[in-house]
Amino acid sequence: MSERIEARVEARVEERIEELVGTVVPGTGAASAGQDGGAGRPVPPLLTAKLAAAPRSGAVLLPRPRLFELLDLGTAGPLTVVSASAGWGKTVLLSSWCRARNATDGRAGKSPDRGPVGWLSLEPGDGGARLWSYLYAALRPAVDGPEPDGGAEPDPAYGLESLADQLARRTGPATLILDDLHHVDDPEVSSGLEFLLRHTAGRLRLVIGCRTDPGLGLHRWRLSGELTEIRATDLAFRPDEVADLFSAYGEPLPPEQTRRLVSRTEGWPAGLRFAALALPGHPDPARFVDEFTGEHPDVAAYLSEELIAGLSGAAREALCRASLVAGFSVELLDTLTGRTDAARVLSELDRLGGFVVPLGGRPAGYRCHPMLGELLRSELARRPAEQVAELHRRAATWFTANDLPAEALRHALAAHDWPYAIGVLLRHWPDLVPYGQYAPTRPAPPAPSPEVVRTDPELGLACAADRLDGGEPAAATDYLGMAAAHTDLLDAARRHRFRRIAAALRLAAAHLRGDEPAVRAGVADLLRPDPLDPNPNPDLDPAGPGGSERDDLELRAGAVARMVPGMTRFGAGELTAAEPEIADGLAEATRAGLTRARRLCLGRLALARAVRGELTGADEAARAALGTAPFDGLVRPADGVHAYLAQALVALHRDRTDDADANLALGLRAAEHVDEPLVHGLVGMIQARLLRDRGDLTGAHQVLAGSRRRLGDRAEAQPLANWLLAAEADLWIDHGDVELAREMLTPAVERAVAPVEPVAVALSRAHLRGRDPQAALRTLPDWAAPAGAGGPLPLRLAAGVLDASAARLTGDHRRATRVLEELLRLAEPEGFRQVFTRADPPVRDLLAAHLDSGTAYWPMVRELLDAADGAAGPVTPTPPPLGEPLTERELTVLRYLQSILSNVEIAAELSLSVNTVKTHVRNIYRKLDATRRRDAVRRARELNLI
Repeated sequence: MSERIEARVEARVEERIEELVGTVVPGTGAASAGQDGGAGRPVPPLLTAKLAAAPRSGAVLLPRPRLFELLDLGTAGPLTVVSASAGWGKTVLLSSWCRARNATDGRAGKSPDRGPVGWLSLEPGDGGARLWSYLYAALRPAVDGPEPDGGAEPDPAYGLESLADQLARRTGPATLILDDLHHVDDPEVSSGLEFLLRHTAGRLRLVIGCRTDPGLGLHRWRLSGELTEIRATDLAFRPDEVADLFSAYGEPLPPEQTRRLVSRTEGWPAGLRFAALALPGHPDPARFVDEFTGEHPDVAAYLSEELIAGLSGAAREALCRASLVAGFSVELLDTLTGRTDAARVLSELDRLGGFVVPLGGRPAGYRCHPMLGELLRSELARRPAEQVAELHRRAATWFTANDLPAEALRHALAAHDWPYAIGVLLRHWPDLVPYGQYAPTRPAPPAPSPEVVRTDPELGLACAADRLDGGEPAAATDYLGMAAAHTDLLDAARRHRFRRIAAALRLAAAHLRGDEPAVRAGVADLLRPDPLDPNPNPDLDPAGPGGSERDDLELRAGAVARMVPGMTRFGAGELTAAEPEIADGLAEATRAGLTRARRLCLGRLALARAVRGELTGADEAARAALGTAPFDGLVRPADGVHAYLAQALVALHRDRTDDADANLALGLRAAEHVDEPLVHGLVGMIQARLLRDRGDLTGAHQVLAGSRRRLGDRAEAQPLANWLLAAEADLWIDHGDVELAREMLTPAVERAVAPVEPVAVALSRAHLRGRDPQAALRTLPDWAAPAGAGGPLPLRLAAGVLDASAARLTGDHRRATRVLEELLRLAEPEGFRQVFTRADPPVRDLLAAHLDSGTAYWPMVRELLDAADGAAGPVTPTPPPLGEPLTERELTVLRYLQSILSNVEIAAELSLSVNTVKTHVRNIYRKLDATRRRDAVRRARELNLI
């Protein structure tokens, strides 16, 4: 009786609420009636607009399949967080994905592995009981159907327990997107969401869009592997996406301008859209890209209102001062502000995800986004000149104390502190030589007047060194000429020192220009005894009067003279000739105490070893190069480019793709400030290989095309051009266009211009894929020759794998076994894995047969097979004929099982959830009577299914 009365009372309450507030969101019932604290006060209805993923009116929407795939994979687990600051396209991405998912399900019927996708937009003030009413309304499609036990649907007013129970009893998942969750600061909301995630039996898939991380204990979800994070680096537009965006706006950009705009905006979506809207009608698109800065009116207004306005006064001032330097740490920020609370301020700045960029390292480093930095520096420029000069002096002092002379010199010149700038030059000039690297593009400090330089020519040397660091050899040469005209003001000892330093800077200018004859002349000039040396005796006692300073000067000059030619040859790709010179330079730099020069030598030696296949030595040298400069690598990223690429190559060869990706990302940023064919060629090949291994052949083609454009037709880049040609041909082979690959490769092999081994290996693979093993064997270089004669070890291993595959295809199984055993002997000490795990499918069968026939490298072969198969089960007997047929989707998945792709990678390829792929794999195993991947593939081939 009491239950009946209670139900009647609840029904009457609902009717009364509807009379007071009119129509509410269908199906929300009492849940829409939030307690408003006053009898008879109308309770507002739920707004349907908050529950719909509506497109932004007038916005050009660009499909982003790369991010859609990340969201699809993320919603295979319980929690996905899309977190970045204003303008990074979070809402556009999530709403587009939501509409696409629901539209697909609407056309094809809801998949039990995907379920419905609900949407809720949040605003300031949302919270309490009313938020839960909205949340229930957003999830209503997931809990509105009949329950598994046929019982009645519990009323949402009963609380989170009822909602969690309804979700847990679903047969499939339900996805909810909470957009702009950062507007809600109610801790009970975070607790309630955690409760739902824990008590819905894995059915709830929560996707959160926010500017700051939600208080959901992300560390726990991250540790359990159940968290997917999409941040500013993921949301940033890539060059191909920028090109598509401008084409969609009707303003296509040439590739070079696209690349420059990506560098300037770092892919910030809002900035790119402002640029696309401002470009129409501009008379010079190239000049527009150069002039599009953070001071553009639309960009400045957006950043000021959406980012800076929300900061405290202390944080705004700290950020403004931090924009003065290329990168900053807590200690440097304290120095600039004159306070001791930088750590607390940085925790507030952390909310500017994508604009205050953490750079890692110890101490932790940070930098401002380029457009934000430009806006803040324009504000600084409006302050009194002496105030800004004092900030530069503080920065110069800090950089000097932390062994960063190039930054110290720049800020001393900006402060017009000429004596300090000259002091930095005289103490650190060998470490101011750029050696092919130069600082990020930045305005030159205010130049001293010619009258000032005439009074002290050493100041001209300081300005020349700064311009070389900025990658401006012509401006540096002008300063050198101006200073040399007034050396009569110096005494004999200072004139000698001036000539030595000036000779080193002229050598560096020739190096940056790529003027090889001038480099040779500069080396000779630097090593030639100075006829005006006041102490020409080479046996001068360093401890005697004037001896120590002169000895130090000559030692440093000799180190610079030996390093520059080797680095020039190295950058052109002449590794064999350059490596001994760089090794000598390392020894000289160590003797002279030149810390930066020593790091640069170590980085190049690491890369040379990685290319040659000495992975352990490469990793050690790269760690030494990066580990000795924890902060220098942040403000001068170009100094670490060779070490980063070495580590990326090591990780790639060892099939650690996450590590390869991470180091390549650092290398890409650094490569923007290095004009070396070797660097740009290797960046393209590593990036293309990673994309190829993920199945993104189109993206890999685009990367290689960009690398070829960057190299141009420089003669010294021909060896790298052959490597790029081989990489592109491999992509066409993967496409199945073997004939095109042959047409590309055959002329290069016949011309035999520069080393052709990589081209020959790619051509051999094309023959093998064309079922012509004899042609493949004829084309292969002699990979089994003594070390070094057959090319670098990675290439020898690739050739050997083709040799073994061709022998097996011709029926010579004994030779295939011998070759494979030799390959394992070569690969095992250095940890090579990718050459086997990412090879063509027959190689996997070759390894399986080798394991069965016996090998001295059983653990390694077992590991390689497990990488493709997962945990191996017992060998199964020959299965009976196929009974239940495979579905079309199961056949598609089966074809991918021939490869070494994991279930996660197959899911990404097919735009399916990982759980769906696993279901298909279980069905395939059951229908083929197999217990592991290898047996399923073998059985399918017996039945001609693949």
